[in-house]
Amino acid sequence: MRFWPGLILLLPLLSPLARAELMDDVNDRGELRIALEGNLPPYSFEQDGRLVGYDVELGELLAQELEVHSSLLVTDSDDLLSGVESGKYDVAINHRAMTPERQDRFDFSAPYLESPERAIPFHKGNPAFQGSLDKALQRLKADGRLAALSQKWLTDQSSVQ
Repeated sequence: MRFWPGLILLLPLLSPLARAELMDDVNDRGELRIALEGNLPPYSFEQDGRLVGYDVELGELLAQELEVHSSLLVTDSDDLLSGVESGKYDVAINHRAMTPERQDRFDFSAPYLESPERAIPFHKGNPAFQGSLDKALQRLKADGRLAALSQKWLTDQSSVQ
């Protein structure tokens, strides 16, 4: 009988293990669900019937690095972060700043833009996902693909109409 009280004391320690890690969910689905507004040139907007822009291409590259498909989901600004918080979306790539209030609600990737600093919010408490996302961003920075995206979308505004 002395075994049960000890087991009950251990239950709170096991609760984080009972919840699935976001990276496991993404891998099981085979897709990264990316929330975007789709109306913010040059970040994400519709052109010739297709969603294009810096954030769109960044999301596609990150999904490739994570070895899953990208699912680009256009939503409004009210649903963007609440959808990430509820699990409707895995990440929001929408030129969002890391504010103290948002850091209380979400975990963030390493910054992908420095000035102003921008990072990708996702559901809090997912260290494996954060590690995978940060490594993917590091690879995109190291091989020049992130710089090429910035050059394409953020310095040459003539391609944005």
